[in-house]
Amino acid sequence: MKPYPFTAVVGLPDLRLALVLSSISPAVGGVLVRGEKGTAKSTMVRALAGLLPGVDVIDGCRFSCDPAAPDPLCPDGPHDGANSHRRPAKLVELPVGAAEDRVIGSLHLERALAEGVTDFQPGLLAAAHRGLLYVDEVNLLHDHLVDTLLDAAAMGRATVEREGVSVSHAARFVLIGTMNPEEGELRPQLLDRFGLTVEVASSRDPEQRVEVVRRRLAYEADPDAFAARYAGEDAQLAADIEAAQRLLPAVKLPDDALRQIAEICASFEVDGMRADIVTARTAVAHAAWAGRDEVTTEDVRVAARLALPHRRRRNPFDAPGISEEQLEQALQDAQPDPGPEDDGPGSGSAPSEVPEPPQGSENAPQGEPKQQSGGQQKTVGAGETFKARVFRVKGTGEGERGRRSRAITDSGRTIGVQPASVREGRPHLVATVKAAAPHQKARGRTGAGLELRPEDLRFALREGREGNLVLFCVDASGSMGAKARMREVKSAVLSLLLDAYQRRDKVGLVTFRGDAAELALPPTISVDAAASRLEGLPTGGRTPLAEGLLEAARVLRVEEIRDPRRRPLLVVVTDGRATSGPDAVARAKAAAGLLAGVTTIVMDCESGKMRLGLAADLAAHLGAEHVPLADVAAESLADAVRARTGRAA
Repeated sequence: MKPYPFTAVVGLPDLRLALVLSSISPAVGGVLVRGEKGTAKSTMVRALAGLLPGVDVIDGCRFSCDPAAPDPLCPDGPHDGANSHRRPAKLVELPVGAAEDRVIGSLHLERALAEGVTDFQPGLLAAAHRGLLYVDEVNLLHDHLVDTLLDAAAMGRATVEREGVSVSHAARFVLIGTMNPEEGELRPQLLDRFGLTVEVASSRDPEQRVEVVRRRLAYEADPDAFAARYAGEDAQLAADIEAAQRLLPAVKLPDDALRQIAEICASFEVDGMRADIVTARTAVAHAAWAGRDEVTTEDVRVAARLALPHRRRRNPFDAPGISEEQLEQALQDAQPDPGPEDDGPGSGSAPSEVPEPPQGSENAPQGEPKQQSGGQQKTVGAGETFKARVFRVKGTGEGERGRRSRAITDSGRTIGVQPASVREGRPHLVATVKAAAPHQKARGRTGAGLELRPEDLRFALREGREGNLVLFCVDASGSMGAKARMREVKSAVLSLLLDAYQRRDKVGLVTFRGDAAELALPPTISVDAAASRLEGLPTGGRTPLAEGLLEAARVLRVEEIRDPRRRPLLVVVTDGRATSGPDAVARAKAAAGLLAGVTTIVMDCESGKMRLGLAADLAAHLGAEHVPLADVAAESLADAVRARTGRAA
């Protein structure tokens, strides 16, 4: 079945332009596409490969070496005098759950031991060389694969080190990632490696939505006929891209344009110099796309809109985007000499302006908070966040990869050997040799080498780190509404959320006030969503502590079924009061019994000269660490969490 045509996608001009510019100049660094589900992100990316010019490769080379400049370290080399052929550009997809060996390649251990031959099996990075590497849901990519991508993107090479043997090959590709921000943000290191970023959202125009559905149904009814309808437009776009690629080396970047770029990057206070370099490369590519041989102010403006939004974020709670007024002011401050007039693209098909990126759903207002019975509500903002120290859930788990608690994983340091029945993971060389050695005589081995059979293989037991579920259960009743105290609590929880983002944790938020508890945020890795809900959390009314604990227990039970490998840490933020419903205190103690065995922290927010000690009593029933918030600054809240779980670890 033919893929959906690139030119048949309705709307999305920013994404269309960003993909085209990255195709014209791979040095731009690829594209990150952020947007809600169902916005044709993947459809457009997969259609891009069909528009790219073919590449010349050496016959029989599994690493796509360029015959004009073959890689001297290519494992299939040397390539002196080899024949070549032309093939279509490749789009290689990297699954988020791929094993490390599948991505970077692996050595054939059996041949290495038995025959003394270094037989390297190429991975996805080799397949993507001189093409496109596409990662759908890139924000869900495991950390060990992120590290691999960072290394390849920085060095343009992939290196495999296995059992004392090193293999290296070229791995230069255009990295394209798509993600839904509601499912979590991207690590800053990988985010910065994407040259351009685009925010996409579904159209609210009924006519455009109708056209999207009409075209999709027509494609599903007859894919070949639908593709043929747009074949001419796709062919013309491909020809325009190839023409721009030929023009690219001749495009000049004058000093005036360079100064504009420097002024813009300085104005937005981006980190490092990569932003300046990427903006310059993008401006040159846009000039070539427009058919010009010199960069103009318009090229710089378009490049800045695509290259800077994701580079000015300081933490995951900052909304992406740049200020149009600030951009225009920076352009004026540079005061360039008048450049050539922009008469539009030479081919007539390249847009000269990029519309302002649409606001994604993750930036939409959350709306008014729900009214709950039991008193007037008020909202208190958070104070400054701080760096939280690492804390860990006790014991050794087997959960999802992360950067927090100890766990048995398929990455990390080797601590032993798996049982012989385990047939997956990375082979353990010494254990494999030991398993095979006693049988060499019976197998009739003569001479050098080792008679190795599949049943001899042993696999390494490795210890790494896992991510956890951090569930916050926050008292939002009237007794917590003191302005200074609630600001301190929110500041501390936000700091822990930032730490959870950095360590790839899942987070959830339960709040209770009035006469009920609410799951304000179901467990998710989108900590910016949690931060948004927490910032707008109102306070007021009675204290339904039992309902809050019952809701926390329910959430943990459901999550244990849904994600059983992720171990929980419960953080209860309360003054310990229980004032809603009959026998409120007794019901709260009974609810605490349902949380037995869960690693829990009780943050005591009680204030005033007369203390009832209710939070300490609650901590005793929960078997939790009791931390009086009134005795510590906001930073000590995170210290207490670390102290509680760190000692248990």
